[in-house]
Amino acid sequence: MDFTNKPVYITVKDHSVSRETFQLLLDQELQLLKTHPQPALQDLGKYYESDDYISHTDGKRSLFEKLYHTVKQKALRDKIKLVQRFQPAKGEILDIGAGTGDFLVVAKQNGWNITGVEPSPKAKDIAKGKGVVFAEDLASIASHSKDVITMWHVLEHVPDVQAQIAELKRILKPTGTLIVAVPNYKSHDAQYYKEFWAAYDVPRHLWHFSKTSIQKLFAAQQMDLVQTLPMKFDSFYVSLLSEKYKTGKMNFVAGFWRGLQSNLKGSQNGEYSSHIYVLQNTKN
Repeated sequence: MDFTNKPVYITVKDHSVSRETFQLLLDQELQLLKTHPQPALQDLGKYYESDDYISHTDGKRSLFEKLYHTVKQKALRDKIKLVQRFQPAKGEILDIGAGTGDFLVVAKQNGWNITGVEPSPKAKDIAKGKGVVFAEDLASIASHSKDVITMWHVLEHVPDVQAQIAELKRILKPTGTLIVAVPNYKSHDAQYYKEFWAAYDVPRHLWHFSKTSIQKLFAAQQMDLVQTLPMKFDSFYVSLLSEKYKTGKMNFVAGFWRGLQSNLKGSQNGEYSSHIYVLQNTKN
């Protein structure tokens, strides 16, 4: 995708690690934002070097982390229910960006044959201790071998989105289901917090998706968007972090209120803080 001469949608700061500033460029046709400049591949790792990056840890140090992990347990149960609604005949499941492995542990407990892919050695070691099996990378996975592929808040981290989608298409069985969860920059909380919106999370988030961009990018690989679902907890989680970035303190009341407002707006216009997209093959 060529973003040369694309307009700047917003300028945002890396609030959690580097304090560097980045521009988000807008592709009007795709309704897709690209972080600019994108760090070189060899430099990306340093932007994840933070104890506050709690998707890569099982830490429960603060009240915020304890709340995150408590809600996460319900979210895990809801995720596997969603998977089994679209693929009731349990088989092979691949979770890309498996983190510390909790989703795959639940999947295994529910009768799935599990495989993970995870770039963080620290997170992978934790997951291996829970019995999670990992592939080295996507290229090592056989074509048309997985019944379900999941990417929970991972696609926004991928340097080459189009190449990634092509690999997903290759690995997924003709009757398979792909489930992708990403933040939505058109949500109420994104519009309210603007440059302080925590889900921009630059430069770890290299891309920022809308419903239009997901539908068009996957349609180019003959994958059909069959359902879009809200992730209602994300509005609260993101709003709490956004309050911290905006005001310098964790304001639970203001964050909860803004998260509630975002979900109410989302129920009216369909634009929630994050969405889960369920996609299936239309041509193989």
